[in-house]
Amino acid sequence: MERIGLYAGSFDPITNGHLDVLEAAARMCERVVIAIGIHPGKKPLFEAAERKGMIEQACASIARAYKVEIEVITFDGLVIAAAKEAKATLLIRGLRDGTDFDYEMQMTGMNADMDAKIQTVFIPATPATRHITGTLVRQIAAMGGDVSKFVPDFVAKKLATQNAKNK
Repeated sequence: MERIGLYAGSFDPITNGHLDVLEAAARMCERVVIAIGIHPGKKPLFEAAERKGMIEQACASIARAYKVEIEVITFDGLVIAAAKEAKATLLIRGLRDGTDFDYEMQMTGMNADMDAKIQTVFIPATPATRHITGTLVRQIAAMGGDVSKFVPDFVAKKLATQNAKNK
C-alpha cells in the first residue's frame, strides 16, 4: 500500500519548522499532500494562492532529494475529511512541546473516531526549529525584525514586501 501523508496547517508563511517536519514526512511517505487550511474567520497575511506558491518553491528540493511526490491543496473543512479526499493513510503532525502534544493527542482521538484507517504520526521538532512559529515570524517581520533564520530567504523577502504594502 502506498503511504500518503497529509500535512495540514495554515502555512502563513511556511517556516523552517514546517520544512523540518516535511523532510521527515518525505522519508516515510511516497506522497505528501500539504493541505492549507482556509478558515473564513481568520485573515491570513498571505492569500492561499501565495502560500501555495511559497510552499511549492520551498519544497521542491525536498521532493527531489527524497524522490517523493509533494502536492499542495487547500481545504476549508475537517482535516480528516481532507485526508480522506486525498486518500491519505497518515496524518502528519509536528510537535514542538508538551502543549502541542496535549492538543494533538485530543485531535488524534477525535480523528481516529471519525476514521480509524488514517493513522496520525507525530514528528518532533528538531532543537534548531522548536521555537519557530508562524505567528512569531509574522510579528517579528511586521515590526521590521530579521526573520531570515526562521524561513527560507525568498519567504523573508516576501514578508518584507507584504509588510511594506500593509503600512
